Amino acid sequence: MSALDKIPIQIEASATTGPYHRNTLPLLHEIAHALRRFQAEGNSTTLDLGAIPFGPGDEQRLLDFLGTGEVSAKLDAMGDTNIWESAYAGVWIIEHKNASGERVAFQIEITKLPAILE
Repeated sequence: MSALDKIPIQIEASATTGPYHRNTLPLLHEIAHALRRFQAEGNSTTLDLGAIPFGPGDEQRLLDFLGTGEVSAKLDAMGDTNIWESAYAGVWIIEHKNASGERVAFQIEITKLPAILE
């Protein structure tokens, strides 16, 4: 046995092969279907991102893909609520935080204007 055999080796999963949920693509498909429904029938859709099992990098990957549009709003009611339109017209991201700054709700609304702003 050489000295090289005594070196401990630890194998870690990477972001591309690791045990994460990879929910970005299915969510993007759901958003696309919701946009089609909204365009054809005028039906708004709300996706509760807090109920989605995001793995490492999933949420950021989704937000990076959606990008940031031209319109945003911030409300202060028992905690901050940040609302911004994605780079895709009609796709809004809404993040509610409590008075301590902890996220209490996170959702995507596919609509002309999010309900909280009406």
